Amino acid sequence: MDKLVVNGAKELSGSVEISGAKNAVLPLMAATLLTEGEHTINRVPDLKDTRTFLNLLEMLGAKSTHINGDLVVDSSNINSTEAPYDLVKTMRASFYVMGPLLGRFGEARVSLPGGCAWGPRPVDYHLKGFEKLGAEIILEKGYIIARAKKLKGAQIHFDIPSVGATANILMASVLAEGKTQITNAAIEPHIVQLCKVLNEMGAHIEGVGSNILIVNGVEKLSPMNVETIPDMIEAGTFLIAGATLGNITLKKVDPTHLNIVIRKLEQAGCELVVNDNSITVNKCDKLQPVDMTTDV
Repeated sequence: MDKLVVNGAKELSGSVEISGAKNAVLPLMAATLLTEGEHTINRVPDLKDTRTFLNLLEMLGAKSTHINGDLVVDSSNINSTEAPYDLVKTMRASFYVMGPLLGRFGEARVSLPGGCAWGPRPVDYHLKGFEKLGAEIILEKGYIIARAKKLKGAQIHFDIPSVGATANILMASVLAEGKTQITNAAIEPHIVQLCKVLNEMGAHIEGVGSNILIVNGVEKLSPMNVETIPDMIEAGTFLIAGATLGNITLKKVDPTHLNIVIRKLEQAGCELVVNDNSITVNKCDKLQPVDMTTDV
């Protein structure tokens, strides 16, 4: 597709069901590597990234079915701990497999997302965290090789909150020996869901939703059965579209993930009806300018 042509100046109306969040489902898919058995993840969006990640899981030995948004992954017979460059180069989130593989099997070989490029790497926070947990890290021909007989709990601090590093260190540390404390952890909704799902699988994570996470390692986890949280980026986009000559209802949405967007639209003069899992934005006749500051 070379371009999109939008013929506007028409009133938008109707309802839309929000998809599952890609940023939430990818670490959940990686977490299926933490233990054997059949894992069920519902509300999985059918996107290039989710298909690529599923290909990676299958290359590692997992079996899967994905029908109408319902994904079942059987990770009982993982026979490889290597994530090749051809897949990792197309999607940086492929690096999420390193934490679970290291935690469960004691080794992982994952291509650098940027290949052999010199200079600071986008995964340095991940690697420093793995080293704190006791892993030996080797860089060899564009691949990162991590090994550890048994990961051990540690104090890990991120200078800047990192969603990817928080998820990866969480997944590695849930099977580590002893206590791990992660400070300045990311607090995005998909990190909160990952923590909750890991706890449902049998992990012991305290401080969920805060930037200080305490993980008490366990010997073994159980398979997950989870529904992916709604995509707040997609939801916010539709809300803003509805504010321009529209009357739109969003279904299967979590309003608590959109507090700032809702507040700013109300300040701009929009009328919104917010329920537990739906939001309706009515036509805004006279929009007012608002100030805002980005955070995370």
